[in-house]
Amino acid sequence: MSNPHPQQRPHQPEADGFHDLLRSQRVWDTKLPAFDTSAAPREPLALFHRWFAEAVEAGQSEPHTMSLATVDREGLPDVRTLMLHDADERGWHFASHATSAKGRQLAAAPQAALGFYWAAQGRQVRVRGPVTVGTPEESRADLHARSTGALASALVGHQSEVLPQYGHLLRASQAAWGQAQADPGADVPSWTLYVVEPAEVEFFQGDERRRHVRLRYRRGASGAGAGDWTRELLWP
Repeated sequence: MSNPHPQQRPHQPEADGFHDLLRSQRVWDTKLPAFDTSAAPREPLALFHRWFAEAVEAGQSEPHTMSLATVDREGLPDVRTLMLHDADERGWHFASHATSAKGRQLAAAPQAALGFYWAAQGRQVRVRGPVTVGTPEESRADLHARSTGALASALVGHQSEVLPQYGHLLRASQAAWGQAQADPGADVPSWTLYVVEPAEVEFFQGDERRRHVRLRYRRGASGAGAGDWTRELLWP
C-alpha cells in the first residue's frame, strides 16, 4: 500500500543558493559581431585563422585553449582542456604523452572532437575528425619549441597516473626543472604530436536574440573530391 503522505524532499538552502546564482548569470553583455556566411571562404582553415586573430584582438583570455573529446575502450566519452599547438593544412595540432589517458584512448580509437569558445565575441568553433600521430622528429620539435616549464612538466611524466602524495610531485618537479635547465634538448620519448584531420568544422556566431548563425563545413568523401568542402547552414 502506498504512503498517502510521501516524504517531501528536505529543503536544501545551499542547492537553492546555487540555483539562484546559476540563473542570475548572463552571457554576451556586449555587442556581438555579425557573421556574413555568404562571404565565408571555401575552406575552414582560413576562417579559423581569421576568427582566432579577431579573438586575440577582442581581448579573449587564452584563445588558444580548447576542449578535446575522446572515447575510451568501452566507448565512454572523456573531455579535457588543453592548448592548441598549430592549425595548418594537415589539421589542428596538440601534444601529450602517448602514455597518458588521452594518448591511450587515441591509440585505441583515433577519432576526436575539439571545441573552442571565445566568449568575448560569442563564438564557438567545433572540429571533428580522425587523429594522426606526428613523426618522432615532429614530436621532439614540438616539445623543444615550448618553455622550460613545459619541458620540465613533460620530463616529470606519469600523466594521469595515481599520485600517492603531493610531495612526490614536488620532488619530481624540482628534479625535472633542474634537468630542463641543464639540458634544454632533453628527450621525452613518450611526448607525441597529434593532428586532428578535420572531417567537419562548424563556426557558431552567437546572437543576442538567439538567432545564432551556424556554418558547417563537411569534407568530401575519400576518393571523391576529398579536398572539397561542402558548406551548409544549421538551425540554432
